Amino acid sequence: MEVILKAAEGSAGLANLGGGYSMPPLKAFMDDTTIICSKEDEIRRMLTRLDVLMSWCRMEFKPKKSRSLAIRKGKVDEATTFTVAEQQIPTVSQEPVTSLGRWYDSSMKDTRRGAETLELASESLLAINKCGLQGKFKI
Repeated sequence: MEVILKAAEGSAGLANLGGGYSMPPLKAFMDDTTIICSKEDEIRRMLTRLDVLMSWCRMEFKPKKSRSLAIRKGKVDEATTFTVAEQQIPTVSQEPVTSLGRWYDSSMKDTRRGAETLELASESLLAINKCGLQGKFKI
């Protein structure tokens, strides 16, 4: 996978994060890949290049398992959609995604996540309290 990503990395420049900061357009961990670009046409070029490279390797993307998020002027842009393998990639507002145990959606806010964490902790503590173990074993 690393060879494929290195071959595709040249189809887009560094992503401008503002304030003089930039980062490479591709981030990957195991079989998860994130594309970050400053311009929409760079993302489209990168997706096309990755699709060609994957087809050469007789592999394919699963757009249904992917998510896209376009941000313009600090707000989520619902009108921008991306395609790979001639299929549309769902946006995070259509289908939220989880990564490393955390849900991401189009709200771009963490306030709901705090309440969800508190609720999960309360439910877990109640479940532990109801189990038949003695107090010292509940820890």
